[in-house]
Amino acid sequence: MDLGLKGKRALVMGASKGLGRSIADALAAEGAALVISGRDQASLDVAAKELVALGAASCTGIPADVSKGEQMDALADGAIAAMGGVDILVQNHGGPPPGPALEVTEALLTTWFQSIVLSPIRITNRLLPGMRERKYGRIINVGSTGMLQPLPNMVLSNTLRASIMGWMKTLSAEVAHEGITCNIVAPGAIRTDRSLETAGSLAKRQGKTVDEVIAERSKTIPAGRYGLPGEYGPLVAFLCSEQAAYITGSIMRTDGGMVRGW
Repeated sequence: MDLGLKGKRALVMGASKGLGRSIADALAAEGAALVISGRDQASLDVAAKELVALGAASCTGIPADVSKGEQMDALADGAIAAMGGVDILVQNHGGPPPGPALEVTEALLTTWFQSIVLSPIRITNRLLPGMRERKYGRIINVGSTGMLQPLPNMVLSNTLRASIMGWMKTLSAEVAHEGITCNIVAPGAIRTDRSLETAGSLAKRQGKTVDEVIAERSKTIPAGRYGLPGEYGPLVAFLCSEQAAYITGSIMRTDGGMVRGW
C-alpha cells in the first residue's frame, strides 16, 4: 500500500532510538522528508544518515531538550527552515522515572509537567498555523497504555499523560474540519531502553532480576511477550497517511492485548 507520504514533511521528536526511531524508520521507508530531534547531536547525525539510506527524502537532526520550552520553539523553527514546513508532528519524549503514588512530590510533578504536557502543546501551537493554512496536518502523540489502564509504580506517567490525552482529544475536535488529525498511539510493553529501565526499577524494589520481572510481566500479556519497536512505527506511519484522514481523536494500542477494556 502506498501511504501517500512522499513529499510530506515530518518532525519526529526523540527519534535517535526507541519508539521514536521506529516511527522515523517507517516514515523514511515511505519517502517522507524528516527532521529528527534528541539531546545528542552525534547520535542524531548517525541516525540521519541511516534514515536517508532507508528512503527518507532528506533528514536533518536538531538537538532539543523537551524540558526547556524555548528549545521547542527553536526545534519548530529549525524544522520549518530545513523542510519549508511541517506536515506531520510526532510528539515523543523520554518518560518520567517510575515510582508509587505515595512517593510523588510536587517538585517531581512540576518538573515532568513541562516535558510531558507543556512542551508538546507548545511545539504544536508553533506548527499549527502552517497546517491550518495548508488544510493538512497529522499530529501524533506517543502515549502509554497507562492512559487507559493506570500502570503500577508509574504514577507520574499515569497522572501527566492523562492531561495530554485530554488536550489532544479537545484539539482534535477543533481542527478536524481543517484536514488535521490528532491521534495517540499507546504502547504497552515494548522492548526498548525505557522498558528495561522500568523493569530494572521494579526488580530492585522486589529483590528480583530484570529477566524475572520481564518474564512475570509477559505472563500478563495475552501475546505472551514484549513487543518489538518495529511493531510500533508502521502503525504511526499509517495514521499519518492519506488513507487515515478520517481517523482522529483516537487512541490506538500496541500492547499485545494487555489492556483488558476496548
